[in-house]
Amino acid sequence: MNRTFQLLPLATLLSAALGGCGSTSTGVTTSGVVTGSYFRHAKVCLDNNNNGRCDAGEASTVTDNNGAFTLPGTAAVVVEIGTDATRFDPDTNIETPIIQPLVFRAPAQANHVVSAISTELQALMDDNNGDFATAKTTLAKRLGVSEDKLLGDHNKETDATTKTILKTEIDQSIERISEATADAGKSGDIALALRNRLTLDRISNIVVIYAENRAFDNMFGKFPGANGLDNAIQSNAYKQIDLDGSVLPVLPPTWGGISVAGVTPVVAQADTANLPNAPFSIDGPKFNLPLSAKTRDLDHSFFFNQMQINGGKNDRFAVASDAGGLVMGNYDGSTTRMWQKAKDYTLADNYFMGAFGGSFLNHFWLICACTPVYPNADTSPGKAKLASPGGADGVSLLLDTSKGITSVLNSNGRPPFLGNGAITPINSRFDKFYAVNTMQPAYQPSGNTPATGGDPALADPNVATTLPPQTMTTIGDLLSVKNLSWAWFAGAWNDSLSNRTNIYNQTVPNFQAHHQPFNYFKQFAPGTQARTDHLKDGTDFLTAIQNGTLPQVTFYKPQGDLNEHAGYADVAKGDQHISDIIDKLKSSPQWKNMVVIVTFDENGGFWDHVSPPKGDVFGPSTRVPAIIISPYAKKGFVDHAQYDTTSILRLITHRFSLPPLDGLVSRDKALAASGSKPMGDLTGAFDFTQK
Repeated sequence: MNRTFQLLPLATLLSAALGGCGSTSTGVTTSGVVTGSYFRHAKVCLDNNNNGRCDAGEASTVTDNNGAFTLPGTAAVVVEIGTDATRFDPDTNIETPIIQPLVFRAPAQANHVVSAISTELQALMDDNNGDFATAKTTLAKRLGVSEDKLLGDHNKETDATTKTILKTEIDQSIERISEATADAGKSGDIALALRNRLTLDRISNIVVIYAENRAFDNMFGKFPGANGLDNAIQSNAYKQIDLDGSVLPVLPPTWGGISVAGVTPVVAQADTANLPNAPFSIDGPKFNLPLSAKTRDLDHSFFFNQMQINGGKNDRFAVASDAGGLVMGNYDGSTTRMWQKAKDYTLADNYFMGAFGGSFLNHFWLICACTPVYPNADTSPGKAKLASPGGADGVSLLLDTSKGITSVLNSNGRPPFLGNGAITPINSRFDKFYAVNTMQPAYQPSGNTPATGGDPALADPNVATTLPPQTMTTIGDLLSVKNLSWAWFAGAWNDSLSNRTNIYNQTVPNFQAHHQPFNYFKQFAPGTQARTDHLKDGTDFLTAIQNGTLPQVTFYKPQGDLNEHAGYADVAKGDQHISDIIDKLKSSPQWKNMVVIVTFDENGGFWDHVSPPKGDVFGPSTRVPAIIISPYAKKGFVDHAQYDTTSILRLITHRFSLPPLDGLVSRDKALAASGSKPMGDLTGAFDFTQK
């Protein structure tokens, strides 16, 4: 065979060699738009070195009023969207300023429409060694659209369903892109930051373990590198005030004592008199109550929690509590097993409970970012549970001045506030009758028995605390629509269905019916297939761990004696249980692609020094611990990003490209209106470069 060889000029050879990274050859141009909606006055450049930055010497331009650009040459594209840019929505003709800088990217194979979606595509390619076809298939499958739709301008999409899916993904991804841009700053590795925020497809299983009633400072206030008690002391951000607003000279005593009956050593009310007005150690030398000792419960209800926070000052915890000075108590958590897990993985120290008040409401915010309603409560059995806050703000409870109590130091119990209840009134603050303090599910297992002669699967609807079945959309419903597997596993669920004496029995298992949020919803009523498929027993959870058959999303609720709730459970036993669960998960066949989030539903009435960000009328509220455990979690890391309970929902939503629940959208709007950032989705805890 004869071969003919042609010697090419050196310049031609160099041009061909550089073509893989980008080309600025004469006559070759890259034209396109920056969408989501259209970004005006954004800097666009060819990313010849693929570092996600517009570097000196790289061809660049600025988008016009239609978001359009033209660049000489061809390569991957970077868009740097600064605060001098704007976002124009052609559907509404609304132009909004850019508040947080963004960086968009688009691979060379799809560089004509640059958007949050093209940025996701590039991040997936960075994660899979540059395989464009696989990245495109993965992203299209997750979104539920055809591959060609990923590369188009969604503003011109004619199919309404497809347009909604793309627009939703763009809006949600922009939040993470903003966080990644902030992570990298002006000189950091923006490509890596985007990869860590956007390549959630690595995660196959999300497991949420929901413990009970501990403020951050109560358990992790002494954690190295965290915003803890030292910061509170140094800033003097801990002094509690009296009824008249003056600083208390000492803390009120813990009425009834700290230790519960049968616990040794006994710490009686008299032992707690005249404590300094400051945080104190429950397990320290003065009281020496170990983590294995049960301590008395503290009020942690909706209206009182907001009074305690006092607009962010956190200075009315003692005066509004039924436990007096105990609100300021804390532990040396360094001896707990979960402290060690936090040292090994990621501890979030700026994570807030999703709603004001107690377990009942915060469990709803965990699964639906919503507050339950009691229709026509004023003409129903629930009328007996209506609150009547007398404060001008529609939420504060007024003091009964007829009792003559002028100081919490001489009240011998919580001062006599008026109007507390489980259901809000309709007033200037609340547009419906919302159930905000503990109510019971209409379905068994419930704290309320069946009606005499009634259906044994139901609770008596004529009892004031029986909440009518709820119908709002939950995260479970959204997962089911996309045929994604999920389950709520509850310790002692089966036993409590078959034997009511397990419910609130103050021993083992002490099943807590108001900790089972899906059981309040009509779509999971007894007899439904959804109930059979998704509401499971704790033993099923252990079996699934061992067999490697956990669903894609798992919620696990420990039974009462293992959940760390003050009053009826101790810290040590729950800590051991949850740590053992983590160890089992780490031995599971599914561990390599798993994320576990261990957090507490609410603060349990304990004080914390960090002010919650101002959101909507339901929250967020007091700071609680959250630990992110995964092969992909940053090791030995304290995450200072702003999160709350709904951040778990955001992670699930973003991982599986679900439409956002209404409560997530309204929460972020409320945060923005008060000048706060939107809540994060926990992706700041991940490093997907780890093997």
